[in-house]
Amino acid sequence: MSDFFNEASWEKAWKEDPDTYINRSKQAGIDPSRDFDHKAKAFHEQSFSPEGRKRTNRILNWIEGQGVSFKNASVLDIGAASGVFSVPFAERGARVTAVESSPPQVELLKENIAKFDEGQIKIIPAPFEEIDVQANGLSQAFDLVFVSMCPVIRNWESVEKVLQCARKFCYISLPVSSAEHSLVNEIWPLVTGEPYKSKPAEMGYLLHLLYLKGYSYESLVTRETKTVEMSKEEALQEMSSWLRRHGLPVDERNQTIVADYLDQAYPSGQVTFQQGGRFGKVLIRLQDQNMYTREI
Repeated sequence: MSDFFNEASWEKAWKEDPDTYINRSKQAGIDPSRDFDHKAKAFHEQSFSPEGRKRTNRILNWIEGQGVSFKNASVLDIGAASGVFSVPFAERGARVTAVESSPPQVELLKENIAKFDEGQIKIIPAPFEEIDVQANGLSQAFDLVFVSMCPVIRNWESVEKVLQCARKFCYISLPVSSAEHSLVNEIWPLVTGEPYKSKPAEMGYLLHLLYLKGYSYESLVTRETKTVEMSKEEALQEMSSWLRRHGLPVDERNQTIVADYLDQAYPSGQVTFQQGGRFGKVLIRLQDQNMYTREI
């Protein structure tokens, strides 16, 4: 029980957990900051589809429901991708600084912000991990710091760096459990001989450490899914990435198993699957730390 209330133990456990996204990626030799390069266009199309926009609006509406106003607010969007949230932040009246490390995503982001007045959305095309917060004038510079499902959050140290940039609020979204992926559920047993098993994920560490360290916050856990379509070639690449990240060899045997299954199960050449999981959202209050009550 003593370790349950020991901050240092939880910080160490998060940093060393072999099943976190960042540690699995490192083990597999994958650079998380560039992992989405090859599917930037597909991710962009999904995010700005009607279904994707609804998902984005649900998140922004929840944040506004906790008393955050975007009008004339300064927002730091870390891991901005092609502007999934930066664009609607600006549409709701915010001034946005968008941090994105993937060159293909940055190009798409530039296209998406062309409609706004110059300076309303500023792009920092670099990994947040490499940015000196003090030297670049980012310390407590933003009303809201927003980090949604971004590998920048990898341990408590990284959380502190993100919090350093916020004046009023900080929003962080992380997985609660392993990602749900219907194609993985189909293929995993063929490769390993066992069903794919979900495991708890990073959100538990974040929430417990915020609690232990005395922060005020609202949190929400939901289950979200979306339908994804891609070619067999893209699906093969997707499954290869999954195998590598889970410590399995992407050898001739496994690639043949995956390719043969895709040929048999998806003869049209178009692969459709469900992707999602349980996700946690937390809004940290750095100024007004009392319970927010909306006036009617």
